[in-house]
Amino acid sequence: MNDGKDQASIGPDGLQAAELKKAMRRALALARLGPAYGPNPRVGCVLLGPDGGTVAEGYHRGAGTPHAEAAALADARSRGVDPRGTTAVVTLEPCAHHGRTGPCADALIEAGVAAVHVAVGDPNPVATGGATKLRDAGIPVSVGLLAHDGEELLRPWLHAVRTGRPYVTLKLATSLDGRVAAVDGTSRWITGDRARAHAHAVRAQVDAIAVGSGTALVDDPSLTARRADGGLFEHQPLRVVLGRRAVPDGARLRGTGGPLLHLPTHDLDAALRDLGGREVRHLLVEGGPTLATALLAADLVDELHAYVAPVLLGAGATAVGDLGVTTIGEAARFATADVTRLGDDVLLVARRLKPAEAEPSQNQSAEDSTAAEQTAALSAQDGRPGRRTQEEI
Repeated sequence: MNDGKDQASIGPDGLQAAELKKAMRRALALARLGPAYGPNPRVGCVLLGPDGGTVAEGYHRGAGTPHAEAAALADARSRGVDPRGTTAVVTLEPCAHHGRTGPCADALIEAGVAAVHVAVGDPNPVATGGATKLRDAGIPVSVGLLAHDGEELLRPWLHAVRTGRPYVTLKLATSLDGRVAAVDGTSRWITGDRARAHAHAVRAQVDAIAVGSGTALVDDPSLTARRADGGLFEHQPLRVVLGRRAVPDGARLRGTGGPLLHLPTHDLDAALRDLGGREVRHLLVEGGPTLATALLAADLVDELHAYVAPVLLGAGATAVGDLGVTTIGEAARFATADVTRLGDDVLLVARRLKPAEAEPSQNQSAEDSTAAEQTAALSAQDGRPGRRTQEEI
């Protein structure tokens, strides 16, 4: 008997696809309230009643705090709602392992939820298996609801877990003609206040920030994440120096800010895997033309943040050196993810493409296209061709 609903759009819990998508969008919004930095993913969870209405919600607030599913269950109970028979809509597959907290899959089973809908499966070999555990307990599980949006939200974390190295964002601040400094070496300030404030806000969202040892010596940066008033953000990223030259005892990098890590190597791939082993999920690189060129030549850049000022210098240091490109077909291709005006300056966010992705798909669904508007989401592509000899850092 047809009750008036489109049966093809109803899940095993009797809820319509539109209700589930609305709940997943809310779960994604909740997840974004959690910190972008740290070893754990940002996760949101919404509990729906049999009528499709939201009865509770929660999100992960950072390492050591309850996971999103546990937070949503606690929210339900605090409201006097029995979660038995509810539907859990979660941005990431519930974990199945004991960490600082118990397995989320077990918590959902014990709570008696009727079904679970997930955006993205968990690729972490330590935590995965929650969907199987739920199904074994007789709870229907679907994976892939608004999957594109879920992948966008978790882009840096998924990349790090899948590849063993951090997601790398390369920051460039240039003139219109691609210069990062004038002939006499001066570079402060090519961009304006709003662009610099935005760059500092990005610093406050990453796990680590890196420069080459040459930049550390010549520029003596502090690599802190500062607010517009000069105060420090609560989160200060790990400060990383790549290269064999030592960091002087009196360097600003040894002052107030995040901890300092010196990796005395020119092997960039090894350095990134070292950082991955330290649970650095997202690395921001601000280290001058030499380091930028080496990373780009090795195809280790996942995303570019190019701050472009309406200034012409005509001569001086360029943002990127020789990449060994002799013909246009060899160019490193990036896809524009976002363009933002910051005062007189413009920020271009571009993500590295695999060769097969050079032409964007025309079949992306309307709901998935909203992810392109999330300027804070970062790329997780890892299509790296053979390495070139890396330059001195």
